[in-house]
Amino acid sequence: MAFWTDATLRDPKRKFRFVVELLAYPGVAKWYAKSVKKPSFSMSPAEHTYLNHKFYYPGRVEWNEVEVTLVDPLEPDSTANTMAIIQNGGYHPPKNRNDISTMSKRRAVGALKGVVISQIDSEGTTVEQWTLRNAFITNVDLQDLSYEDDGLSEISLTFRYDWATVVTQIPSIADTSGAPAGTTFGNGNTFFDTNN
Repeated sequence: MAFWTDATLRDPKRKFRFVVELLAYPGVAKWYAKSVKKPSFSMSPAEHTYLNHKFYYPGRVEWNEVEVTLVDPLEPDSTANTMAIIQNGGYHPPKNRNDISTMSKRRAVGALKGVVISQIDSEGTTVEQWTLRNAFITNVDLQDLSYEDDGLSEISLTFRYDWATVVTQIPSIADTSGAPAGTTFGNGNTFFDTNN
């Protein structure tokens, strides 16, 4: 039976039930996230021609950037926290001509400490959790100001990462044991109790 004909089944995943955590500042972005693009990837095929036939083979996997939009409250200040992440990653305006410090991947990844995107159900239980691996900020958009707009100030962050891991509460077609279990993709760790 499908969820739309059987009310006793669990609700499907809903777009508005999610939480974003920037591990550099636990709890800061968690309640202020407005939208987020879940991780996605593309696979470029390799082509081989033989006579008048073409054959295709899977090539490299490339993970696409993830963008999150946060409301920018006064306390805690998302703009100030974002600038602190960038500064801790190694960037600061030059003080003089001998100031040659630059950002590095190690420092940028270490300053952010990670990004976790969780989809939750109506009870607040995590049903799908994405972790961006080796993530760092590539773009900060502090949005526009306008006398014509009475909306909340927002800040958009774009993250580049090497790969993402996902852990779900739902068994996948790859589960061959027959036991109820969740799906782990990309060497993530399961976070749920299979007895639920």
